[in-house]
Amino acid sequence: MTARAARPGEDADDLDVEEALALVNDAHDRSAHDRSAHDRSAHDRSAHDRTADGHAPGGHAPGAAASGGGAHRDATEWTEARAVAERAPRLGSGTGYLTPVAVPFGSALGLTLAAPLLALTDLPSFDTSAMDGWAVSGPGPWDVREEGVLAGHTAHAPLTDGEAVRIATGARIPPDTTAVLRSEHGRTDDKGRLYATAETRAPHTVSHGQDIRPRGQECRSGDQLLPVGTLVTPPVLGMAAAAGYDTLTVVPRPRAAVFVLGDELLGEGLPHDGLIRDALGPLLPPWLRALGAEVVDVRRVGDQQDALHKALTFCDADVVVTTGGTAAGPVDHVHPTLRRLGAELLVDGVAVRPGHPMLLARIKKGQYLVGLPGNPLAAVSGLVTLAEPLLRTLAARPAPEGYTLPLRDAVQGHPYDTRLVPVALRGDRALPLLYNGPAMLRGIAAADALAVVPPGGAKPGQEAELLDLPWASGGIGVCFT
Repeated sequence: MTARAARPGEDADDLDVEEALALVNDAHDRSAHDRSAHDRSAHDRSAHDRTADGHAPGGHAPGAAASGGGAHRDATEWTEARAVAERAPRLGSGTGYLTPVAVPFGSALGLTLAAPLLALTDLPSFDTSAMDGWAVSGPGPWDVREEGVLAGHTAHAPLTDGEAVRIATGARIPPDTTAVLRSEHGRTDDKGRLYATAETRAPHTVSHGQDIRPRGQECRSGDQLLPVGTLVTPPVLGMAAAAGYDTLTVVPRPRAAVFVLGDELLGEGLPHDGLIRDALGPLLPPWLRALGAEVVDVRRVGDQQDALHKALTFCDADVVVTTGGTAAGPVDHVHPTLRRLGAELLVDGVAVRPGHPMLLARIKKGQYLVGLPGNPLAAVSGLVTLAEPLLRTLAARPAPEGYTLPLRDAVQGHPYDTRLVPVALRGDRALPLLYNGPAMLRGIAAADALAVVPPGGAKPGQEAELLDLPWASGGIGVCFT
């Protein structure tokens, strides 16, 4: 693949390192790549030096809204940028998460408990049968009552020694019951007498309390079942219902708005006459939902500063995600609009490829803007770098467990910045995928995770930190609803 020339607003490092190296793992091109590596490295250093003092002019990349942004001399290191996004909501507000609300079970799945789950009753709340069989009193054999005991029925009369009654699993144990004899461990004769037949014990005997769940076996009223911060999963809903709850006090989902910037975008059909398909409008809302957000608005905003200013002024979402316009070109209006609104820039450029022109700002108390680059894979980089930790804190969701795997193949590194490279998980190794340039989605569409590649690159077999993509572990039906 031949790298195209940089357009105004696009960073030469992104084009020459990211797009030209999208096929570096192709065995057919490996020798040609090796011969040109030295020349590219020199060009990369030259491009970085040329852009070190400011942003390049604005411009648009295929398949995306206005993008660009030159190298930031003071760009935030990638790990620190994620940390800033994670702690941003906590500054001056204690916990950092949104105000808790009480919601019915149907709305609680995937949210985080904002109050400890305390048992409202003993569990079980009465002695119950753990098996189908007979409730028996004293040693056998036993005379069996005609009427059995079923789950959900009121208490029956006490048993007397030598008496038994048919009982179903979950039914309330009659008073003075010694044990429950399982159906497979007993037999009745033609006179209705019950005998124990289990080979593991002496004939006609049972162990006191066998197959009975005593009241309070699982918990007593007032016991803490789950602490604050627990993610509400299906078993948590079941536990809460069993403990007597009808609603749960949880941290609500952050409300997110998506503003796709650019006059050149098409919502349908084939690209034509300089117009291109909007790739981020379909990509961002479900991804944000997978990160725990409630997407309340998705709209196209043209390349006019007043249009962006108006959209932001009247937006009441907790987090606004914009695409493109984060550089300093003639149609890159994010920075000047944020200044006009008096917003506080928390992150202005990140030392990561792709996606280094991303930004994070506090528009006002309790409202944040994540400015993503317009190139699709660069925007994904911004999602995992800034949007994920920000939304996680607002929703009080637990941080994912970090892990590493060895890379199956070498990965070309950027001379100065971290790289995020789509990988597929193959057994105990991570396979770097092709088509990983900033304007490409082909690699990420087949990926399970993003590998964090340090400056200078990684060798085959080198351990790399991995960032799981939401659907790779949770499943479409779980994480996107």
